[in-house]
Amino acid sequence: MNLELSLHEARVIGCLIEKEITTPEQYPLSLNALTNACNQKSNRDPVLELDEVAVQQLIDGLVKKRLVSEQSGYGSRVPKFQHLFCNTNFGTLKFSPQELAIVCELFLRGAQTPGELRSRASRMCRFGDVSEIEAALEQLAAREDGPFVQRLAREPGKRESRYAHLFSGELSAADEDAAPAHAAGEAPGASAAEVRLERLERRLAELETEVNRLKQRRDGADN
Repeated sequence: MNLELSLHEARVIGCLIEKEITTPEQYPLSLNALTNACNQKSNRDPVLELDEVAVQQLIDGLVKKRLVSEQSGYGSRVPKFQHLFCNTNFGTLKFSPQELAIVCELFLRGAQTPGELRSRASRMCRFGDVSEIEAALEQLAAREDGPFVQRLAREPGKRESRYAHLFSGELSAADEDAAPAHAAGEAPGASAAEVRLERLERRLAELETEVNRLKQRRDGADN
């Protein structure tokens, strides 16, 4: 699979797919509507605070990758945007309705268990039970033009393993821990590895500050 998205690019595409399915009468989306969708507090993890400038930068990058196009309707002065990610005449990537709902949900909320996906993705496509989710996940993991999802190691105390999408590269356990922390203050185009490095650097700076504070307290006590 040649396609690789940053975490925020995946959020933009996920929002466009979601709104195309759930509110087709409002699709394509204006910049304002897409920004609101990216920052939506429900069904998003993490919750972001992107401004329109940041979202426009993401759109510009996705247009260059031919994953988003601008659609200015007749008589409308407001440009609107639609995805070209899959199931279009402009590319070869095709998903069934169930596969698309799962990929979209993973774009919006990150790694999830089959049970969580059944509960959340059912608003975009009907799933009879968890076994249908599991079958679709196995198909996404085994496709010749993929794989598109990865099963993660089961966390201690958890009954189910989570699945993550692979459109941002393969995830190790450490990378997957970093992904949910990609929040408002981090760069829109940052990859999971870059986010993890930033977190480690920030934590190191905090520890150095704490060590210096303790040294100062010790020196003050000695005097």
